[in-house]
Amino acid sequence: MNAHYFEHPLNEKTRIYLRVEALLTQLDTAAHFDDDMKYLIFYRSLFDLVEIFEQIQLKSELAKDIEKQRLTYRSWLDVEGVDQDMLNEVLDEIDMAHSDLMTAERFGQSLKDDRFLSTIRQRFNLPGGCCCFDLPALHHWLHLPLAQKQNDAKNWLTSLQPLVHSLKLWLRLTRETGAFHAVWAKSGFYQSDADEANILRLNLPLGAGVYPMISGHKNRFAIKFIEFESGQASCSEFEFELAICS
Repeated sequence: MNAHYFEHPLNEKTRIYLRVEALLTQLDTAAHFDDDMKYLIFYRSLFDLVEIFEQIQLKSELAKDIEKQRLTYRSWLDVEGVDQDMLNEVLDEIDMAHSDLMTAERFGQSLKDDRFLSTIRQRFNLPGGCCCFDLPALHHWLHLPLAQKQNDAKNWLTSLQPLVHSLKLWLRLTRETGAFHAVWAKSGFYQSDADEANILRLNLPLGAGVYPMISGHKNRFAIKFIEFESGQASCSEFEFELAICS
């Protein structure tokens, strides 16, 4: 099916996890600085992450969720029909991620303590605040050799590796709990129950010309499809693929 892909969180914690995942992806892409403007993406993503870390005890929340996954997978040990070798590999991954989380610093602490980052963070998000007269320290940094800038980025991101590994693992295992299956939207609408779900995943046919507006929570959700060209609610009937991930 020629389709485009959407994801939607069904609780606030998963919403934050998906936002953090998107920011980490932007950081990884921009850290090469192979484009003169990649630094804007890099620093904005980095400072957005620090702001999230200041507002939420992300490390402890993620550790709790990793532990829940560990208990779930351990309950399948010695269960007939379960691939025990694969299960033990997953449990080893979970154990390592949880251990790394427990020994890691509070997310973002070394970034907050970094003198250069602290110097530029305060003014970076001002409208047009990246001019050399607003941020002369950044302007100097931008003229350093590329290898030095890439090394700085690598050092800053090293402190986030426990977050990267554990969040990727939690999201991967969560996504794998839901298999895509075909369903029908009628009059541009679809609703269903969700049993303690975290994420909805949709594959929509490009030819339908719509995008989803999703509302709901971990036990029930509704999807209203909007026509891209008109911005109005669709009245069409079409098939799409849906996965409900717990």
